[in-house]
Amino acid sequence: MSAQWPAVLLQAVLLGVALAMDAFSVSIANALHEPKMRESRKIAIAGTFAFFQFLMPMIGWICVREILDLFTSFQKFIPWIALILLAWIGGKMIAEGVEKERAGKGKTGKDNAAEGRVEEQQKIAGKNAAMILFWQGIATSIDALSTGFAFADYMPWQALISALIIAAETYLICRVGIRIGRRLGRPESGKTSILGGVILVLIGIEIFIKGIR
Repeated sequence: MSAQWPAVLLQAVLLGVALAMDAFSVSIANALHEPKMRESRKIAIAGTFAFFQFLMPMIGWICVREILDLFTSFQKFIPWIALILLAWIGGKMIAEGVEKERAGKGKTGKDNAAEGRVEEQQKIAGKNAAMILFWQGIATSIDALSTGFAFADYMPWQALISALIIAAETYLICRVGIRIGRRLGRPESGKTSILGGVILVLIGIEIFIKGIR
């Protein structure tokens, strides 16, 4: 028996806001790290988070209906995965911010070695941006697998529409987060990168603490 549509839509809207909060915070952190972000990058960030927030509830719904025992066993690893991924990405962001700060303070007319290292790191970071965003998407949405329990009595199209609503909300909320981060960030300062990295680490800790309770 399928759930009633008013209840399905209301639950999807409320879940969408709740599940998007981690992605919202990470979007702020990304924009702090990259204040001069291009429009294509904004779309990529919000779109990636929205995609994973769509994908994870659908995977959770399938798992709950088909392989409940295996899914229940996997759940205990979710907080650890999120913590490790966000701590790793946040740590890299903090290190880049520290290096940028050192370059800014130690720069002289003839000594640009530190600045050269920062520029090289930025080039490497640019090449790895897609992969980092991919792992951010997983880390901020993996706890949404548990949403499958909330969708357990949904028909396939109800689960699909709910996941699409969650994805749309996530996209819009992440765009707001990016806008906030860009307004707060300063391109020439490593402090904003450090702050962004700290935010990612704290989000990882928060997900971990909630998950092991």
